[in-house]
Amino acid sequence: MALEIKHHAHKVGVNVHHLEWCTKYRYKIFKQDKYKNLCEEILKETAQRHRIIIRELFVMPEHIHISVETLPSMSQSKVLQLLKGNLSYQLFRQQPKFKLRYPRGHLFSPGAYASSVGYNTVETVDEYIKNQMNVHQTSLSHFTGSPAL
Repeated sequence: MALEIKHHAHKVGVNVHHLEWCTKYRYKIFKQDKYKNLCEEILKETAQRHRIIIRELFVMPEHIHISVETLPSMSQSKVLQLLKGNLSYQLFRQQPKFKLRYPRGHLFSPGAYASSVGYNTVETVDEYIKNQMNVHQTSLSHFTGSPAL
């Protein structure tokens, strides 16, 4: 899926994140297809409800990888809270026997991996920022008709 710059009410840009979280104690609870499919179904429903676009999703036996695109105003921590938190809540509701494995109600480890994925590479952005004076002088010369200083 190609990455496109999105236009919103007062913002323009992309907000894509690679997220990963694992089950507590790395128990392989998604080893069975019925639990893996249920996990995918819950994540897709949650994402749709909160206007989160799932670009890629892969459920491993003991952890989840997901690439998501969100509104510019939504932070990584909010996306993780919504997806990871609701997934845990729904799995315990729909599969009461998970309480046998996790009697304290903590399905996932407290941590997670989160990385933003941009329209440009880090090197491109660094170079753009480093050369701002040249960029702005070139832009100004187009408006004034005079050569850049």
